[in-house]
Amino acid sequence: MSLLDIGLLLAISAVWGSSFMFMRYLAPTVGPAFTADMRTLVAGIVLGLFFLVIRFRPGWKKNAGHFVIIGLLNAGVPALLYSFAALSLPASVEAILNALSPLFGAVFSAIWLGERLTIRKILGLALGLAGVACVTGLATGPGEKATLLPIGACVMATVCYGLAGVYIKKKASHVKPTAVAGGSQLAAGLIMLPLVFLAPPPTAQLVRAAPVIILFALLCNAAAFLMYFRLIASAGPTKALTVTFLIPVSGMALGALLLLEPVTTRMVIGTIIILAGSALVVAPGFLDRAGAGVYRFMTTLIRGANREQRFTARDPATPVDGPGAVREDPPGLP
Repeated sequence: MSLLDIGLLLAISAVWGSSFMFMRYLAPTVGPAFTADMRTLVAGIVLGLFFLVIRFRPGWKKNAGHFVIIGLLNAGVPALLYSFAALSLPASVEAILNALSPLFGAVFSAIWLGERLTIRKILGLALGLAGVACVTGLATGPGEKATLLPIGACVMATVCYGLAGVYIKKKASHVKPTAVAGGSQLAAGLIMLPLVFLAPPPTAQLVRAAPVIILFALLCNAAAFLMYFRLIASAGPTKALTVTFLIPVSGMALGALLLLEPVTTRMVIGTIIILAGSALVVAPGFLDRAGAGVYRFMTTLIRGANREQRFTARDPATPVDGPGAVREDPPGLP
């Protein structure tokens, strides 16, 4: 990955880490459907106006089908699922579960992009599921079991992200990332708009939450998706999904600082397990290169130490100026 890609990765992870905090506040206030739809619709409208100002043509008619599919898979449906889960799950737990995205991305890449699903990737997927069990308490006693429905909603959201990344790479790689960002947001917002009228929020709560909704849409959708689709185009879907490596950290930190959510030992351990599984899935080459680099470094140190010992060891019986003498460094060298 280039320096620009790494910068985008860090920025996106920080912004999307905060999105779970926004949903945790908005979903109980204005409802999950309203939260999810306004998040995408406002972002889509703003990006559409931005396109008009800069005279950018996203190809509304030509790419309409791509916008609908990507919008639903990568924006609308995950936003609705996470907003529903936010009614009962802490923001930090949602952020941790979001780290499953690279695992499903790798599985779908193996199915539709021809990437090999190796033993290491299968082990990574198993670790990811074990981490979910640890975070949510499914591996503990019956009294500590979390509700399955919101947990399942979070897992299904990561499935959608994995499908979206592969679809973009296979079917929509020719569409400009800027066009995908704006078109998919607007399509998702328009398609889900009828859901808003099924359970409209009270006027007083809507007025109070309006500034937060606008900030949420502009920051976590409009700006973040522009960066994310740019990252997919340059680094590929699997590497782009590694943004989820940093989201649990920012999500837990923001949840603890702003929402006063507890960060338990089980959550930390589960996060480490999930991220270890994701690393096995999406970065096996990096792990191999890192291990090889450490090996070469240690080998160089050992050889250097042996060489220094061999050339500085002096036989007491050897004359200073004899054939086996050790020459001193020339004057002036440190």
